[in-house]
Amino acid sequence: MLDLIIKGGRVVTSEGVAEMDVAIQGERIAALALPGTLEGEVRRTVDARGKVVLPGGIEPHTHIGIPVPETWAGRPEVITQPPEAASRAAAFGGVTTFVDFSGGLSIAPGERPTSDPIMLEVEKRRQAFAGHSYTDFAYHHILAGEVSDATIGEIREAIQSGLASFKIFTTFHSSRVPYGHLMAVFEEVARGGGIMAVHAEDDDLVTYMTEKLKRVGNDQGYNLHLVHSNVSEDLAFRKIIRMAEHAEVAIYFVHTTAKEGVAAIAEARAGGQPVYGEALHNYMEFTSDDYRKPNGTKIHTYPAIKYADDRDALQQGLVDGPICTTATDEYTTNKDVKFWGDTIETVCGGHAGIETRMPVTWAKMVHTGRIGLERFAAITSTNAAKILGMYPQKGAIAVGSDADICIWDPDLRKVLTLDDLHHDGDYSIWEGFECNGYPVMTILRGKVIVEHGRLVGSASDGRWVSRKVASAVLASPIV
Repeated sequence: MLDLIIKGGRVVTSEGVAEMDVAIQGERIAALALPGTLEGEVRRTVDARGKVVLPGGIEPHTHIGIPVPETWAGRPEVITQPPEAASRAAAFGGVTTFVDFSGGLSIAPGERPTSDPIMLEVEKRRQAFAGHSYTDFAYHHILAGEVSDATIGEIREAIQSGLASFKIFTTFHSSRVPYGHLMAVFEEVARGGGIMAVHAEDDDLVTYMTEKLKRVGNDQGYNLHLVHSNVSEDLAFRKIIRMAEHAEVAIYFVHTTAKEGVAAIAEARAGGQPVYGEALHNYMEFTSDDYRKPNGTKIHTYPAIKYADDRDALQQGLVDGPICTTATDEYTTNKDVKFWGDTIETVCGGHAGIETRMPVTWAKMVHTGRIGLERFAAITSTNAAKILGMYPQKGAIAVGSDADICIWDPDLRKVLTLDDLHHDGDYSIWEGFECNGYPVMTILRGKVIVEHGRLVGSASDGRWVSRKVASAVLASPIV
């Protein structure tokens, strides 16, 4: 007996889009068949006529349940929303897996990075999320500061244990990894078959512009894009790309912000380097002009939102391919924290985005005719699964894959309000945004967890995902 059949929807697979039925047995997809051809008993049937059946969304970049630096929050002991709230919001947004962080999670100026063994740090995070997540989850591991030889020696074992990806910063005080240490990290990650997630800015330029704007009295928060600038991204991306070329390591650039970053990624990929770009969905909508509106820095996520031509380049990058994934840099706080700081050093980064990423991307890219259903599935799920080592377990509607599915109503229109959303924060940057299509059912490993606006899953449903990046992804830009 089959557990579930999804009937009559337009199903998006790696082979294309076709009307078909999807059969689920246990936690896996058991069969794909022409409409009406699946026979035998079934416990439940879902009518998906008029709907689009997509791989469950994969959010590749979140910061859930971590300390907010006092520099941003204005007081100690502030934490971003916990996994139960964030994963609940994710499920309502069609997301079935998210990738968070272990390791140096929140390093404020003057603090020292953690030095516990890598897999101990990962296990701490697994325990914090176990029993508290409606969706599946994984971690990038942050390496910060002067990475010790002992820590570098743990990298390959961590990759073998299912970690797969490591994140570094090239700026931000104690978080910044000096380039010599970074080269050693790159080489060891390459040897182990992992991938690097990189927050790339030129630290000299960031530091200089911070001090200059303070000195001349122009350090208001609406000038963040002058600190975290286009030229900073240009220089940092190109330096990381050259180092990666020498180390033969694959690079995943998180939160690409500028046309220069898009161009650097495109050039590297044209030369055969395994370099992949990520765009945040708020960077696809807003520009630095929006910073000057009342409470305008609510839209801010580090590095910084830039100009209209940068926004356009990111959107075109999602069409053409240098930008491979959409993400949120999810970092949910309340208004009193988000609006406390008003300078280039004190504005709190991040916002509640994990629920809105897929609807906003659909409105900006699919509804406008910029991309089709296959590309939408790729940039919201499949590419992240491939780049970060979850494919074909995740990110695919295929026989044998996890039955992670988002059923999408392309005709559902809504104007977003805070009341529509399910995070723990008390504001949304998407208030008033018009959605032209929306998820109506989310299925995690064969279990319906959200159905027509109702949460029917459990906070114990989510599991940690062990990952291994395919050698083809590490060798050349295959997505």
